[in-house]
Amino acid sequence: MAGRIRDDDIATVREKARIEEVVSSYVTLRNAGGGSLKGLCPFHDEKTPSFTVRPERGWHCFGCGEGGDVISFLMKIDGLTFVEAVERLADKYGVDLRREEGGPDDRPKGPQRRRLIEAHAVAQEFYAGQLATPEALQARQFLSERGFDQAAAAHFGVGFAPRDGEALWHHLRDRKFSLDEAVAAGLVAVGRGPYDRFRGRLLWPIRETNSDTIGFGARRIFEDDKIEAKYLNTPETPIYKKSQVLYGVDLARRDMARTSQAVIVEGYTDVMACHLAGVTTAVATCGTAFGDEHAKVLRRLLADHEEFRGEVIFTFDGDAAGQKAALKVFHGDHQYVAQTYVAVAPEGMDPCDLRMKGGDAAVRELIATRQPLYRFVLANVVGRYDLDRADSRVDALREASRLVASVRDRSKVDAFARELAGLVGVDPEEARTEVRRAVARGPRTDPRGSAPEEPPRPARADLPDLRDPRFGIERETLKLVLQHPIAIGRTTADIGTNDFTHPTYRGVWALVEKAGGPAAGDGDPSWVSKIREAATDPQVTSAVSALAVEPILTAREPDASYVAHHVFRLLELTTLRRIAELKSRLQRTNPVEHPTDYNKMFGELAALEQHRRTLRDRIIGS
Repeated sequence: MAGRIRDDDIATVREKARIEEVVSSYVTLRNAGGGSLKGLCPFHDEKTPSFTVRPERGWHCFGCGEGGDVISFLMKIDGLTFVEAVERLADKYGVDLRREEGGPDDRPKGPQRRRLIEAHAVAQEFYAGQLATPEALQARQFLSERGFDQAAAAHFGVGFAPRDGEALWHHLRDRKFSLDEAVAAGLVAVGRGPYDRFRGRLLWPIRETNSDTIGFGARRIFEDDKIEAKYLNTPETPIYKKSQVLYGVDLARRDMARTSQAVIVEGYTDVMACHLAGVTTAVATCGTAFGDEHAKVLRRLLADHEEFRGEVIFTFDGDAAGQKAALKVFHGDHQYVAQTYVAVAPEGMDPCDLRMKGGDAAVRELIATRQPLYRFVLANVVGRYDLDRADSRVDALREASRLVASVRDRSKVDAFARELAGLVGVDPEEARTEVRRAVARGPRTDPRGSAPEEPPRPARADLPDLRDPRFGIERETLKLVLQHPIAIGRTTADIGTNDFTHPTYRGVWALVEKAGGPAAGDGDPSWVSKIREAATDPQVTSAVSALAVEPILTAREPDASYVAHHVFRLLELTTLRRIAELKSRLQRTNPVEHPTDYNKMFGELAALEQHRRTLRDRIIGS
């Protein structure tokens, strides 16, 4: 029986395997002088590179203390046994391994990683060849309709799985692969007998950074496909972990390192469209959302640290799902030193659709016109609110300030606060103040202590205290309406529901209007009872009762001057709110792009200012 690998063969593997070449398949290394190379440690999170490689000595991380030779690196990063790591390096560098006779067999039990990789290589070649068969006509049409020719399919290794449920299994068996190996690789499943996992689908090979195929993504193209899911992906296997793999990373990794840029798209065809359009740093997740493990892979490849700031660009749809995805990424933004951006195509198109409609230039333009992730998220949060209403602007400012307060680079918070002020239409100092409050409050957490995936939409708050000084004029005016309808009389002709900002007071006034206005209460002893009985909201009912008995804030009987002061002051406050809202709209309107709207609003503002001055004069006169 074959025993352990001979020591001299292991020594030969160590001698021939170039550690800098092996490590570079996982980590972007840069010259650090003195013959050493540096990068971000793949075994712990760090902002400053402390992972060092010396070709003649091995590797060591001065941050976490891990280190060793080329064999130990492969064992740790890919979870291999010693023998598996030696065998993989021997295959790569052409070393024939011999085993001691009669000694213990040190080969791992079950299919070896090398055999699983080999099975995928055979499967990828088989599938690629099947794409040219008559049965694959619909698959070729699918590609052609999306602008991908035969050369593009070959470049990305696209293939076709025959509808015959055992075609690949028979091919693997003919190439001397066992059923255990085919099943462990995720290529074959077993029911009443062995059958191909992928049947009648268009396939994309999913590869590691070193170009080894470790899985497949398969798209439904036939209407009678019994599996309804549009995409199927390789299940979790010893070599395929969906939380760590990125489609296209084998093609993108060198340009990622060269440009310090990564573009994250949503699908396989989007990766193809980007690369063919010249955006060669595009990758996509495989059947799962972009997560922390994906981020770690990117950081290693980007050399994402303080000395080499790069950029990570996400392409999201502008719809609700895209906004939710952006918020999730935003909350994980602290993982990057690189700046994070969002590129949103017009009409919600993905890069593949955009390329079909506008050509390669349109895809390049999409990436070139990216916007900072924080700005995209901020605009979407602010966009939930009606900025023409003062109370909504306050809510928008508070909600968005929490996002600004969470920005990683504290030096940029003030600039972001100014930008927020422009989005909401408030004074920059007001935005800064609210951001400072948000910083002081600290981040919101869920009961388990972790940041929420998405800031919840603001729930309807409890109604403000009716005795809040902000509503003092409203309260006193309504007391006059209920208690002294003859005194207030026709002076209320200009008052409307919108002059009351508290919902409960607005409800009281609506009942007064419905009853015929204050004049209808002249000489009617049941005036208050009629108003109260017409109420359907318990809070309004309670308010009517309170307003009807609460003393008027004057020691003498309210006269015309007292009444006029409150009525005109109420109208002045409404005018001031309208002025603030119009100024906010003006601030958000570009006078060059929308000159007609801008000039119209400017004229309305001038008229409102004149009306306010008139009311102020009447208040002073009263």
